[in-house]
Amino acid sequence: MIEFNNVSKWYNEFQVLDSCTTRINKGEVVVVCGPSGSGKSTLIKTVNALEPFQKGTVLVNGVSVGDAKTDLPRLRSTAGMVFQHFELFPHLTVTENLCLGQMKVLNRSLKEAQEKAHALLERVGLLAHKDKHPGTLSGGQQQRVAIARALSMDPTVMLFDEPTSALDPEMVNEVLDVMSDLASEGMTMMVVTHEMGFARRVADRVIFMDGGKIIEDCVTSEFFDNVEERADRTRQFLSKILQH
Repeated sequence: MIEFNNVSKWYNEFQVLDSCTTRINKGEVVVVCGPSGSGKSTLIKTVNALEPFQKGTVLVNGVSVGDAKTDLPRLRSTAGMVFQHFELFPHLTVTENLCLGQMKVLNRSLKEAQEKAHALLERVGLLAHKDKHPGTLSGGQQQRVAIARALSMDPTVMLFDEPTSALDPEMVNEVLDVMSDLASEGMTMMVVTHEMGFARRVADRVIFMDGGKIIEDCVTSEFFDNVEERADRTRQFLSKILQH
């Protein structure tokens, strides 16, 4: 569903992605991890053209992201994105946040969009908050609204860019629970996260990045259980995050 072929990106002289090649298959949950500055958030943002890249190709359902002829609003509707800081419209109600994209991009009527929005809010446990503004909700609730908003566009793949890193510890699990439910239903997911418990429990594969390169790309059990077979940099990373 997503193919990265030798993707490279520079910020002026600094190379942030270095010949990244991998693919995400239908129904797979792939966690991307690594130290800060390793390129993992940049990589996931190339999928829906939030980050341009200078070399290589990114394909989503066979559509080339970098092609000037690609309809980016339509592409972004098929690849739902959930950000670290929610990115909800503060002046709109929760329901209005979910309806806007449906009406503008998918040409749904207000009634259709509202029905879809309310069904998804019920799914993430927030229907009672449908008429509130995002600022009145907790961080965990706002992130669940953001997930529902992405799902309202009927995506074929969901992208999560550190969705729990801005949350208080008590709110992390309510978001991870929604993500786990999506995974169990067969949603294709690419998740940038430091939540290694979630990765171990839910991911089919783990990609480890450092210095803009993909250092590891293996099934989850291999990544966590066969540490001695991993690259030196991976072992260093795992020794620090798995000792507590």
